[in-house]
Amino acid sequence: MAEHKHGEMDITTQQKTFDGFVGAVKWSVIAIIAVLIFIAIVNG
Repeated sequence: MAEHKHGEMDITTQQKTFDGFVGAVKWSVIAIIAVLIFIAIVNG
């Protein structure tokens, strides 16, 4: 069995995927809040 050495694995792909996911969640939340505010103003 191979020895595990902490910090040697290349994680650039995983990091890009995580950054993309966080960005998508952030923009989705902003869009949802904007839609809710718009609905609240229109129904006012």
